[in-house]
Amino acid sequence: MLLAGVGLAVTGLVLAPLAAPGYVLSYDMVFVPRQPWRAELVLPTGSLPRAVPLDALVSLTNLVLPGWLLQRLVLAAALLLAAIGAGRLVPARHPATRLVAAVGYAWTPYLAERLLIGHWGLLLAYGALPWLVSAALRVREGRSGGLPRLALAAAPAVVIPTGGLIAVVVTVMLVVRRGGARVGAAAVGLVLALNLPWLVAAALTAPDGRTDPDGVAAFAARAENWSGVFGALAGTGGIWNAQTTPVSRTSPLAPLATLVLLVLAVLGFQALRRRWPTGIADRLALLAAGAFLTAALGVLPGTSTMLEWLVAAVPGAGLLRDGQKFLMPYALCLVLGAALGAERLAGALAGRAGRAAAGAVLAGAALLPVVVLPDLALGAAGRLRPVNYPADWAAVAARLDGKPGEVLSLPFGAYRAYPWNGGRTALDPLPRYVNADVLVDDTLWVGRTEVSGENARAAEVRRLLAGGAPASATGVRWVVVQRLVGDYRVDPAVLAGLRQVYAGPDLSLYENPGM
Repeated sequence: MLLAGVGLAVTGLVLAPLAAPGYVLSYDMVFVPRQPWRAELVLPTGSLPRAVPLDALVSLTNLVLPGWLLQRLVLAAALLLAAIGAGRLVPARHPATRLVAAVGYAWTPYLAERLLIGHWGLLLAYGALPWLVSAALRVREGRSGGLPRLALAAAPAVVIPTGGLIAVVVTVMLVVRRGGARVGAAAVGLVLALNLPWLVAAALTAPDGRTDPDGVAAFAARAENWSGVFGALAGTGGIWNAQTTPVSRTSPLAPLATLVLLVLAVLGFQALRRRWPTGIADRLALLAAGAFLTAALGVLPGTSTMLEWLVAAVPGAGLLRDGQKFLMPYALCLVLGAALGAERLAGALAGRAGRAAAGAVLAGAALLPVVVLPDLALGAAGRLRPVNYPADWAAVAARLDGKPGEVLSLPFGAYRAYPWNGGRTALDPLPRYVNADVLVDDTLWVGRTEVSGENARAAEVRRLLAGGAPASATGVRWVVVQRLVGDYRVDPAVLAGLRQVYAGPDLSLYENPGM
């Protein structure tokens, strides 16, 4: 009960602003009232299946739950799973040690940065990881109910390709062993089967899975303070997008806190080895080392060049571009070791300075993540605030509902900064909001670096518009013009030949009479 209470407290403290009505729109995190069902959600024809089966699951869930409620449930689930799962997993001898692990794993720079960039599907995988490790151990030991628990634990991870890949690797590393080939094959086969939605979509989609090598440098891990890139990664931070990094990560004290955690983890690792079945702690440490190496591929001498070749030549290798997202096994290993290290230090002090000193050590270890990352609280210091869609969105959606023809979203770009969203950057919600085939540009800009997308149709439209052609020449039937920060106005020449169907302060809808 105490562990669940701590999990609820952490979840409530982080997500407090979501008590207000509305939707949090932050980079890739875009929820809408009800996301329409389309075949593209299961088998995207023009782009890689990065959101398969995630978007399809959202659409199906929206049949019974509105988007605002679903958003709160999945974010709360990620935090609760992380806190309670880590607390249950650590082989502690003192109840307070479980609380250290719970807070430590649910209050990391990794979670904060991925929350701000809106990778909520990845956070579900992050929260599921301790449960996946626990289930894998159960399967390995031959205890009853192991495989069903493994399937249940892996289910939140496989909603996105990255999480599914991590689930497969964790299962292979922790379950497969000599003398247990049948059990190992069953476990790995089960997790692979759960990954089939995105694997099948990747095999059947039009793009061949190769990506722009410029994305390697653009999405490489980044330094956040004086400790450099590797110091940022050691603290579970280092995301490529500086705009989604909490301000506290730039503090000169942040690397010192990382050093404390590393020392505690070294102190506690022997306890982890003794209390878990033989070899399991070593396998988890190997997983952590592999995760750290993968996160650093884009910045290590030689490996960045190799990675550029891989993503350009090998289908699917683009998953490795944003290597920092694979850091979660390292984060879990670090937290488990640090919690046991704090327990060991507290035990040593108990005999010399008394139980009060030992309790102070465990309390300090539990509070350390919050003290050095205070701006994760209250929706990342107010950066995750719910807003309401203007009335224009529902009006345009009603006019497009069930109508044939492509919809061109202008300005032609993937991300938006709306005045009604406080100027915060978010992925264009239109493809999720309306029941129509919306065409957006999948080219990404990271600073001044242009990372080409994979959608051939989007590339064609982008070339036409850049060449001065009107929207009517692109072959779309509908055009939606969105008002952005800076009072964006589309060039009248782009709208030449179109008939205005709806005009509002935030959205305008045009029809191409020639289609």
